[in-house]
Amino acid sequence: MPASSEVSTAVALDAHDADIDRLFGSGGPLGPAVGGYRPRQSQTEMAKAVARAIAGQTTLMAEAGTGTGKTFAYLVPALLWGGKVIVSTGTKNLQDQLFLRDIPTVRQALGAPVSVALLKGRANYVCHFHLERTLQNGRLTSRDDVGHLREISRFTKTTMSGDKAELSKVPENALIWNLVTSTRDTCLGAECQYYQDCFVMKARKEAQQADVVVVNHHLFFADVALKDTGVAELLPSANTIIFDEAHQLPDTATLFFGQTVSTSQVLELCRDVLAEGLSHARDGAEWAKVVTPVERAARDLRLAFPQDIVRLSVNQIAPSSPFFPALEKLKDEFHAMLGVLEKQAERAETLEQCRTRALELEAQLERWSAGAVGTPAAKQDAKGDAVESVLWVEAFSSSLQLHQTPLSIAPIFNKQREGVPRSWIFTSATLAVKNDFNHFAAQMGLWDEPAHSWPSPFNYEQQGLLYVPTNLPQPNSSEYTDAVLDAALPVIEAAGGRAFLLCTTIRAVKHAAERLRAEFEQRKLPFPLLVQGEAGRTELLDRFRAAGNAVLIGSQSFWEGVDVRGDALSLVIIDKLPFAPPDDPVLAARIAVMEKKGLNGFMHHQLPEAIINLKQGAGRLIRDGSDRGVLMICDPRLISKPYGKRIWQSLPPFKRTRELPTVQAFFAAPAPEADPS
Repeated sequence: MPASSEVSTAVALDAHDADIDRLFGSGGPLGPAVGGYRPRQSQTEMAKAVARAIAGQTTLMAEAGTGTGKTFAYLVPALLWGGKVIVSTGTKNLQDQLFLRDIPTVRQALGAPVSVALLKGRANYVCHFHLERTLQNGRLTSRDDVGHLREISRFTKTTMSGDKAELSKVPENALIWNLVTSTRDTCLGAECQYYQDCFVMKARKEAQQADVVVVNHHLFFADVALKDTGVAELLPSANTIIFDEAHQLPDTATLFFGQTVSTSQVLELCRDVLAEGLSHARDGAEWAKVVTPVERAARDLRLAFPQDIVRLSVNQIAPSSPFFPALEKLKDEFHAMLGVLEKQAERAETLEQCRTRALELEAQLERWSAGAVGTPAAKQDAKGDAVESVLWVEAFSSSLQLHQTPLSIAPIFNKQREGVPRSWIFTSATLAVKNDFNHFAAQMGLWDEPAHSWPSPFNYEQQGLLYVPTNLPQPNSSEYTDAVLDAALPVIEAAGGRAFLLCTTIRAVKHAAERLRAEFEQRKLPFPLLVQGEAGRTELLDRFRAAGNAVLIGSQSFWEGVDVRGDALSLVIIDKLPFAPPDDPVLAARIAVMEKKGLNGFMHHQLPEAIINLKQGAGRLIRDGSDRGVLMICDPRLISKPYGKRIWQSLPPFKRTRELPTVQAFFAAPAPEADPS
């Protein structure tokens, strides 16, 4: 029997291979559906590998170089043979692109009768209850909020989805959204009078009934951790799970498999307790006197650190620090407030909800505090096994966060993959270091799983140049950013603007913006200067494309997920190799654990992380077969350090130079005939 099953599987695989050759071939249906479509061997081979993983219900790590067309390479087999499919991608923008553009294109080309649903986190959907409450309360602080609220109210009467992405008149980051959406803590669930019309519940119901569901990584892992996003209901029936932009998974999963409790959460709860207490139980307590000591204790906890920005592990905090007594004081005052809520909660549904939130916050504070006095910190996973983690604090200008972060997500994620057999596809342009997948596999617990890398179809040797300038100081030098700008200015001039300057820190972004603004004015250079933070990312990119000769300065959010094709982007300047800050508490703890096992923390963790990040930044430059440009990496360690060779060998195979005249000649030369592929 097993032998005959193997034979039938082999026959099915051969049939899939033949189908894929036909579908992706020059006379296939994808050609008419996609403007300028041409067959690419890498795309066809990747599609066959995905089809095999789907047929065998196995795992596949698939790295596909820029221009391979990986989205179609996984969508075609998934729509034809994937059964119930969950596609998870890196951002909500990419989620919308898949749902609105890519999947409809492939579905139409294949004539595949599959239903598709989009599922986002609850903060993306207008909540009827909170909208109504905000309209009645009218506690709005600005004229903008009043106008935005009117637009949102109008929107809910016409929208089918309630997804705020559809309402372009109200900015995605407008503060009013916090007042008209629900959180896990503030949702009334089936008790809500608007439950039958709830946009979140509608989206979840559609997702349960659809063949293909598009989610994002934050949603997927929030669900695995919190069981609150609707993915929990989808997972049992899913046959195929595809993670696009999979290189982001270790960071996203770490975020959600850890736990965080913040003074902001405490202050938000105090605000709601005061409002609900006065509304529903005015005679039950002196509500202002109930919440004020808690608010004061939360602010005092933040003030235990006088600095603006702080990231410290618990064992880096001096035992004599005011932090520990301030934490105990907050717990005491919080417990007293909870005592009042226990007595008054039955008087209103919203007070009961405050009590539930308070119980959960108190438990989180207690867990963190208990871990802080015992070492090492250990957290229970879903099966009750201990997961080693690091406790640390992060202070911002007006809030303090207490984090408990697992040192490895591999054991937790592996438990999610146990049980029902299904296929798991992990794909990205950047999963490997010189075709070695060990770093990503170890982070995700994917040991001994198949992995393949398919090269980009682009002719990097003709299309691009890697330039590492000479005579730059060491990156830790105080003059470093100015030296980078001195080296970059003649290259920006030669390129006619059309540049991204990608920095590893926000401080470098600000300094570069000030200096370039002055230099452009002094030299009378006509290049519009766009700076991260001065407008939203989408708006900056639209302005960059429209200008045609702009210079955009950005940090991490512009290193990936940004697609500017054509002449508008012809120069990418990277100020430093993107090593994580060595004082990061989670990184330090991970390295300590690795070194106890006899591994080298730098070579086995920091270096591969930096290479994958750098590959993302470098990937902004050449986006199609006719693009040309220069990748300028200013860090002298690329040349001077023994590990530098490993880094540049992991980048696309550009021609390399250290000579400015060669770069200037590259920009002055006419573009060669574009490679039709």
